[in-house]
Amino acid sequence: MLGGRAKKCDRCGHIVCVYNSCRNRHCPKCQGAARAAWLQAREQEVLDVEYFHVVFTLPHELAPLALQNRRTVYGMLFRAASETLLTLAREPKHLGAKIGCLALLHTWGQNLLAHPHLHCVIPGGGMSPDGKRWIHCRDGFFLPVRILSRMFRGKFLAMLSRAFEQNELGFHGQLAELNHPKAWEGWLEPLRNKEWVVYAKPPFGGPRRVLKYLARYTHRVAISNRRILSTDNGTVTFTWKDYSSGNTKRTMALDAHEFLRRFLLHVLPSRFTRIRYYGFLANRNRADNIRLVRQLIREQTTPLDCDALDETLQPEPLEAVTFGVDADAGDDADFDICPECKQGRLIVILRVGYPGKHQTWSFDSS
Repeated sequence: MLGGRAKKCDRCGHIVCVYNSCRNRHCPKCQGAARAAWLQAREQEVLDVEYFHVVFTLPHELAPLALQNRRTVYGMLFRAASETLLTLAREPKHLGAKIGCLALLHTWGQNLLAHPHLHCVIPGGGMSPDGKRWIHCRDGFFLPVRILSRMFRGKFLAMLSRAFEQNELGFHGQLAELNHPKAWEGWLEPLRNKEWVVYAKPPFGGPRRVLKYLARYTHRVAISNRRILSTDNGTVTFTWKDYSSGNTKRTMALDAHEFLRRFLLHVLPSRFTRIRYYGFLANRNRADNIRLVRQLIREQTTPLDCDALDETLQPEPLEAVTFGVDADAGDDADFDICPECKQGRLIVILRVGYPGKHQTWSFDSS
């Protein structure tokens, strides 16, 4: 037990329990502060251009292999998707420019089963090969989805075959027979003839919409606490969206062991990076590239009227996402406002320490 605090509203008496952060990136309660800090840093990098959202999804047949080879297969997903975007964008008949891309890995579906896919957020255009012009993409259109899909399929399967030849893949349980080259080739053949899903969502409306959207995808793993309805009698009940039925909201009840099994499917390998940057947004020269790109955009176009966008689309402030999530913020933080009456302030009435710390049970009777 890592400890925490109980707080009571000095106006309505509402009690809130706030637990100390475990700082594990897979914890559904400990990512609020990290998400807000990340967004505040990215806010300085958004460009005044149209943005696009492209999703690369691995076929469901690959999910078992991915679970047994997470670092290898997820790494391939990043490389195949980024190379596809950068290569296709460089071709003069499509865009003829060096683009920038932010890619975020998701491994789950709403039912918590394995569903590896990559969300890519991309500014609508890129730098010319000589770095002296900003090349805009067509309004509402980035790159052809079918060509993206087939190039992505080809690159990923080539990487997968190379990994097999170099004995970089492990096969266990029901996949054990794939150790044999003939069985492996037979298993791959249907994937070569299948249309892979690459989905280009409608363009964003502007920089603030980009940030608001990113907040839903950066520091989240598998399920948030607000989706969990109950944990009674060894059963966990949670809400989920059934995309096959028009995004119908449903409830699912799982045995606690099965719920934990599904959640643990999405624990990433140690030090595996799930948010990556490519093109002119790559980490090494990102700051210099963004300054150059902004200069090129100003020289060629009128910036978007960001102030005309809905103010409610601004990213949530740090206090909004950390309240009740990370107790490390301190007793006197400005966000100790009662979530019930919205007027009173939360006062610490009970502290719970944890092994290794001098702080133990204490009670404030004031």
